[in-house]
Amino acid sequence: MRRWQVKLFGVAITALGLFGTVIRAETPPTDASATTAPPADPAAQQAFFETKIRPVLVEHCYECHAADSKIVQGGLRVDHREGLRKGGDSGAAVIPGNAAESLLVKALRYDDVEMPPKGKLSEAIIRDFEAWIAAGAFDPREGSGAKPERTIDIEEGRRHWAFQPVADPAPPEVRDATWPLDPLDRFLLAKLDAADLKPVEDADRATWLRRVSLDLTGLPPSPEEIERFLGDESPRAYEVVVDRLLGSRAFGERWARHWLDLTGYADQVGTSNSVFAEHAWRYRDYLIDAFNADKPFDRFLREQIAGDLLPYDSPAERAANLVATGFLVLGDVEIVNPDKLKMETDHIDQQVNKIGQTFMGMTLGCVRCHDHKFDPIGVQDYYGIAGMLRSTVSTCRIPNGIWSGIQVVELPETPEQTADRERRTAEHQAAMDRLQAERAELEKEQAAIEEQLKQPEADKDGLTRKRDEIAGRLRGYPGRITHATFFAPTVPKAFGVQDAAQVGDMPIYIRGNPYAPGATVPRGVMRVAAWSESPSIPAGQSGRRELADWLADERHPLTARVTVNRTWQKLFGVGIVRSVDYFGTRGERPSHPELLDHLATRFMRGGWSQKQLLRELTLSRAYRMGSGPDHRAAEVDPENRLYWRMNRQRLDAEALRDSLLAVSGELLASAGGPGLPLEYPENSNSLEPQAVNPPAFALRKFRPSQEFERTVYLPVIRVAQEGPGKFRDVFDFTQPAQMAGQRSQTVVATQALFLLNSDLVRKRAAALAKRLTSEATGTELRLRELWLRVLNRPITPAEAEDAAAFLTTLTPLLKDRPDAELAAWTELCHAVLSSNEFLHRL
Repeated sequence: MRRWQVKLFGVAITALGLFGTVIRAETPPTDASATTAPPADPAAQQAFFETKIRPVLVEHCYECHAADSKIVQGGLRVDHREGLRKGGDSGAAVIPGNAAESLLVKALRYDDVEMPPKGKLSEAIIRDFEAWIAAGAFDPREGSGAKPERTIDIEEGRRHWAFQPVADPAPPEVRDATWPLDPLDRFLLAKLDAADLKPVEDADRATWLRRVSLDLTGLPPSPEEIERFLGDESPRAYEVVVDRLLGSRAFGERWARHWLDLTGYADQVGTSNSVFAEHAWRYRDYLIDAFNADKPFDRFLREQIAGDLLPYDSPAERAANLVATGFLVLGDVEIVNPDKLKMETDHIDQQVNKIGQTFMGMTLGCVRCHDHKFDPIGVQDYYGIAGMLRSTVSTCRIPNGIWSGIQVVELPETPEQTADRERRTAEHQAAMDRLQAERAELEKEQAAIEEQLKQPEADKDGLTRKRDEIAGRLRGYPGRITHATFFAPTVPKAFGVQDAAQVGDMPIYIRGNPYAPGATVPRGVMRVAAWSESPSIPAGQSGRRELADWLADERHPLTARVTVNRTWQKLFGVGIVRSVDYFGTRGERPSHPELLDHLATRFMRGGWSQKQLLRELTLSRAYRMGSGPDHRAAEVDPENRLYWRMNRQRLDAEALRDSLLAVSGELLASAGGPGLPLEYPENSNSLEPQAVNPPAFALRKFRPSQEFERTVYLPVIRVAQEGPGKFRDVFDFTQPAQMAGQRSQTVVATQALFLLNSDLVRKRAAALAKRLTSEATGTELRLRELWLRVLNRPITPAEAEDAAAFLTTLTPLLKDRPDAELAAWTELCHAVLSSNEFLHRL
């Protein structure tokens, strides 16, 4: 068994976690007669300390508990007298005159805690320390030179820009009043004016259309949409496009995926034993519906933290509220942990982290063990929020073994849903009856053959083969019946949370160790971002609703800023605050603080509408800028922090795969539903009621349609993506064990090799070539169509000439193939699909 060690006031707590107990070493009772005699006079006490005590402290303790330590573990200093007597997080380490109650002696004896952690000291050394303490713990060392203890100054902390109230600055005056199309443009242009720079020319209409289509839906525009927009000279041409894209189902599919990056979402629970998260897809579909319905962000936030506690007007609304709380549980929960207290604490830590990063742009994980080293956030803040989550049921024990599971909640049904379930139940029962009847018939046939084998001699071989064939078929029936029984229709269920039967405040776990509880702190919110005392929590409730209301309040200094900054980053490549997940003191300062507050104010006053925010941003002049170079601007502002041009972005994994399917004409629409194809018996195991391990998956077979569905609907696996989803791992997909508001954009050789050799890309090239050669006649028309479909712009004469020359050169080399022309066009399509222009959004 593996031990879990956590340092605590200079010792190591060792929890053997099998039954949630702390393993205590057997400690023989102290024999006073065996203890070294206490020194009699000051000189002798000085000599005893310098020869018996100080050298041991220096050699074994100073590394972690002295002024020069990188981090003073457990808050304990042993390099001066007051440090030992004051002690650390657990209290006084030395009580002069009382060796038995001194925590230092208990630690040296490995009684509950172990110091030093690398190995127990000799019995003689331990007796020396007992004698020294019993004699009064003489210690001549003064506390001079000690590092000053850091305290959390909340008022001083509020001076940091991110904790100040959101302002409502007026758009500044600019030199060229004709350039801005929206007030937000003035904030950018004013900064450029101050630097004596100008924005680059607008992007051409085809480039803008491809840009906005990919940004809002993750799909390129079709040739028909391109021609319609290029031919529309009306003043509202741009608005018509944006409104069409925001009104499409593809919008929700695109922006739900952005949100999933912040949740640790997967169709797998934890990473052990491939346990399937059977109901996870409901949260994904909830997100798609929420974005498409333009659910106000403040409501969206409240539902995900406290949806189970919100009022509702219909079964559908109640169901959505419950599904939304999947936000709190669909992370990387290691449910195999036999130490249930540690598992609970780690899960709470994940939830606190997720809330802090997603809604406030703050890192809270380190505050589990100690006050934040850089930001004005103390352990009191962490455990105030953690207490609300500890008062919430998120996981549960499964009937057999040591495993746990994610909390499952039943969803209310509409009358139509109930009728549909009853219909499916009847169909399922009929199928079960057929299975049982088929098995009984085979067993009957098998028994008859057995009887025949006892009598005939002439056809014994034939009967034996038939008997063995039937036996083989019968072996599959128990698994099929078990599978059908497990997946029988039931009332709809989702992963979610609910308030615990017993709610209450939480103690501070010293150094984050659940087996070392300290003082209990009241449930509350992060003080530095609060404008008043923590909200009052009704008796018998967890406090999650009050936490959600606090986060969604317009007075909160972080929520709206963090949200609009992430939205800006998705459209412009980088955030106004470039550290999109961290607004703390070590994060980036906003390049345009007034613009950030202007957008945050507009967002809240606009009813927290995400579609309205996106509409305003994509119709701005800033978004319309080209991405071409300006050598002078590049010298002054090489990182484009002033936004003198649009940043180019490489398509992410989902947009790239979905675009390949779209341009080849193979993309299939989906209404959502389970990502894991568990309807195939070979894809699941451990379904028996008496199984010790939880039900698990093995993706041996995918639905044929999944090769052509949008990537958001494919199963997400925590270890490595499988089947059609393998594409994601090559192009910087946010792995589900992580949470990130911004993905990396790497450029590595394996990506180019993948595009050249992947079956996925080659199949799409072949499908596109087949479509071009069947629908268009002649090289000129086909090339025109190819460029519109893939690069979303008209082909230039030079490109047409080069492409035609390529085909002319290649076709003779394929003359022995019956499909020489199609093969040549396939190679050309493959080359264009692998081009930088297709891989990037300009």
